[in-house]
Amino acid sequence: MLEVAIRVSVVALGFAICLAMPVAAQTSQVKTWPERPIKLIVTQAAGGTPDILARIVTEEVGKRIGGSFVVENRPGGGNVVGTQAAARSAPDGYTFLWATAAALVTNPYTFKALPYDPFKDFVTVGKVAEGPFMLLAHPDVPANDLPGLIAHAKANPGKLNFATDGAKNFSGMIAAWINKLGGLDIAQVPYSAMPQGAQDTIAGRVQLVVLAVPSARPLMEAGKLKALATSMPKRVPGLEKIAAVAETFPGFDLTGWMVLSAPAGTPPAIVDHVNRELDAVLKTPAMVKRLAEIGFFTDGAGTLAEAAAYVKAQHEAWGKIIPAIGINPE
Repeated sequence: MLEVAIRVSVVALGFAICLAMPVAAQTSQVKTWPERPIKLIVTQAAGGTPDILARIVTEEVGKRIGGSFVVENRPGGGNVVGTQAAARSAPDGYTFLWATAAALVTNPYTFKALPYDPFKDFVTVGKVAEGPFMLLAHPDVPANDLPGLIAHAKANPGKLNFATDGAKNFSGMIAAWINKLGGLDIAQVPYSAMPQGAQDTIAGRVQLVVLAVPSARPLMEAGKLKALATSMPKRVPGLEKIAAVAETFPGFDLTGWMVLSAPAGTPPAIVDHVNRELDAVLKTPAMVKRLAEIGFFTDGAGTLAEAAAYVKAQHEAWGKIIPAIGINPE
């Protein structure tokens, strides 16, 4: 019996050692990582808001992990070019993706085929921030909020137009969803550059425009346009006087956002480490203030499970909205 007990104990000990080895290896890997600069793929051009945010946030994360992020801008193809490059990168902890909502949750519904799978090819490291949009009107439009706009539009069919950056981009989809929920038929006037759309709204050539907060705020504060609603599910910090669309249409949430992702298979210990350091950076008062000045708002990175659940929920929500507003994949 003693001999059997000894054999069982030895087997159990061996099994425990085998289980501990991967954990020990991962812990050791984090201690030596990073040994070289980390590539951060940004799917927009240098100088754009996503690029600026990526550099601001990862500079501070780099300080905390004892390394540095080197931004590689890979614009084009509706975020496809850069996202595909990240998906095909070695999952060794030296490549991360600054992922937008378009890359992960709207592209699957607007493209017939993608050269990457947003869920199989990536792991969400952490949520970064949300960037709401604002619905603005020319001062002569006799409405000061969304219910007033709906009433005015129904009483004056065919007399209002939205300036957007196209039906398949955020401003266009926000305009279309407001039309759908409100039973309206306000036409979209697409612009290749939204500053021109804003100027045409100021001039009265179109009556409504959907803009991101950084572009909308100065026009609103100067009295050139008036804000009717915001696209976040709650009122925007610092702009609490402006109601959310969700106050008229519960559940409305068409907000731009960014997450930090890594190629699937990236060592879990590295993913967990970056998640914790990203969360710490995003919760500092200085970073919260700096992002808000740009027009983005954060509650921290969340846990790995929370970040993944957020992306999944957004994917499901857009899966209902895009077909409902009549967008077909191309």
